[in-house]
Amino acid sequence: MGPPVDIVADDIQIPEETDVVVIGGGIIGVSTALHLSDKGLRVALCEKGHIAGEQSSRNWGWVRVTRRDPRELLLSIESLKIWRTLDRTLGIDTGFNECGILYVSDDDETLQRHRDWLSRAREIAGDRLDTREVDTLSIAQLLPGASRSFRGGIFTPSDARAEPQKAAPAIANALRRRGVKILTPCAVRGVETSGARVSAVVTEHGSIRCQAVVVAGGAWTRYFCGNLGVDLPQLLTRASVLRTEPLEGGPTCSANNEEFAFRKRADGGYTVAYGMRTHTDLTPDSFRLFFKYIEALKSQMGALQIHFGKRFFDEMKRPRRWSLDRPTVFEAVRTLDPDPVVPYVDNGLREFVSVFPKLADARIAQRWAGYIDVTPDAIPIISPVERVPGLFIGTGFSGHGFGIGPGAGRLMADLVNGDAPLVDPHAFRLSRFSDGTKITIDAGF
Repeated sequence: MGPPVDIVADDIQIPEETDVVVIGGGIIGVSTALHLSDKGLRVALCEKGHIAGEQSSRNWGWVRVTRRDPRELLLSIESLKIWRTLDRTLGIDTGFNECGILYVSDDDETLQRHRDWLSRAREIAGDRLDTREVDTLSIAQLLPGASRSFRGGIFTPSDARAEPQKAAPAIANALRRRGVKILTPCAVRGVETSGARVSAVVTEHGSIRCQAVVVAGGAWTRYFCGNLGVDLPQLLTRASVLRTEPLEGGPTCSANNEEFAFRKRADGGYTVAYGMRTHTDLTPDSFRLFFKYIEALKSQMGALQIHFGKRFFDEMKRPRRWSLDRPTVFEAVRTLDPDPVVPYVDNGLREFVSVFPKLADARIAQRWAGYIDVTPDAIPIISPVERVPGLFIGTGFSGHGFGIGPGAGRLMADLVNGDAPLVDPHAFRLSRFSDGTKITIDAGF
């Protein structure tokens, strides 16, 4: 079971017409709805389950610029700017806290990758980046109570954390107060077109006429778009996390090394994961998309465990095309709630308390898992669909979506409204997977 999420009241009273329908109530969906509303557009957001029910409430809660893929670095910087203003401008509490994020290592190869990243990042971002290299003494000051020393790393003081269980619901509630339709539970079965462009969405409660649709369905986006004839390369990995009961003391910055990652929570406990390790279930799409993901597989060797089980057969039985006048899998499966990989996440906690022995009494309050939507190059799709005017896709955030979410929502709103984009959207275009662009992976970001 996922962590407890702040409540957004149910509402299934759909409007007859709006300007834009956003499909998906995660951080990308609510952020897109926020910025579309800021532009004066009428917006309805449809979520089949509850707001932030899947990965948007199950992630680490990091809001970082550190070690971002260079292609999404400027978007990360802009997103962090928005995070800093959200609570004040919307009158909400996302749990945002500018705690700093630290990457440390004793491994020469990893340390060199940190230095290489910092050099590239400074070329791209200049003085907008406050990341610095840190030595053993500086790390000891950032990690008081650590029982071991680390050779080096990089630290970004302006990086932050927020509370995934609070953030998207808080934004959704603020939007509802300003008149945006937040519809839950309201599964969208599909998109209708007229004259080859978007004209409406069909929900389980009826149709909504609209001029544009943004599909921000996270783990469901490839499946949903397939019914529109849009081939979107996306696979899922299962990430496991735990939270501890509140603890006295301990580091306040967030940190990562090869063995564990952690952040202090607003409730006084810690969110802990087993470094960058993930688990993936083989599915029919694993074979359909195999050749697109070869480079990604190479980059994740040693960090990715592959499993064959029930999910393969569940997805094999799903229809790949369906009519819009009957119930769909979106009504049958309101929330994806995978089991955590207990050995993975417990190993992370063991490493954490071995480094911080004063926290050895840490008690596990909860373990959970979530599905991360991953593209072949591990950077998101934030893009119009060229052959279906009025259709836009925001997905494939590859574990980066929570931190980038507000910036991605602003960029998507710019694209929908035809405004000057927040950052250059070229790297995030859907067509890069079909126009001959070479897929490259920056491992470890």
